[in-house]
Amino acid sequence: MVLAAVTMTRRTDIHWLYHEVGRYFPEEWAAFRGDRAGNLVAAYHQLLNVQPDAALREAAALAWCRWEDAVLSLEPGWRPHPRYQDPAFRITFARTCTHYFHHGAWLAEGQLLRDAHRLAGIPAVLIHGRLDLGGPLDTAWELARAWPDAELQVVGTGHGGGAEMTERIVAATGRFAGDA
Repeated sequence: MVLAAVTMTRRTDIHWLYHEVGRYFPEEWAAFRGDRAGNLVAAYHQLLNVQPDAALREAAALAWCRWEDAVLSLEPGWRPHPRYQDPAFRITFARTCTHYFHHGAWLAEGQLLRDAHRLAGIPAVLIHGRLDLGGPLDTAWELARAWPDAELQVVGTGHGGGAEMTERIVAATGRFAGDA
């Protein structure tokens, strides 16, 4: 198995991305937060899935996608992602993210890490960017330590990965293809 930009979708991971990383982007986070208080994922889930006003749903999807883009904006060569210009993509992406994150991916808190030992015998390469603000490196490091047959490869990029991550993904998949 090859996993890039690892997350475990723990409540702490979700809270980091939609609350704490805002410390690095105060202006963008203030725009994302708006006048909402409390759990922003829950608030956006409500706006995107229950709100009857289509204009308010679209505004929420746009704000969500702008925040997602902001978190990647420190990466070398970053440009706003063109997919966020498509209103249909925006609403689908934002609804999908909030649906999974609002429900903690239907996992008990810490379940992936706690059960990682069950992956013994399944070789894996976890490739993660040292500069990934959206999903800090310690998440991948913890999983690699708990998964008996996982190897962590750290690249000098962020969540988007760029060429360095792509090269590692290709090399890892090639290595596993050679084992088949």
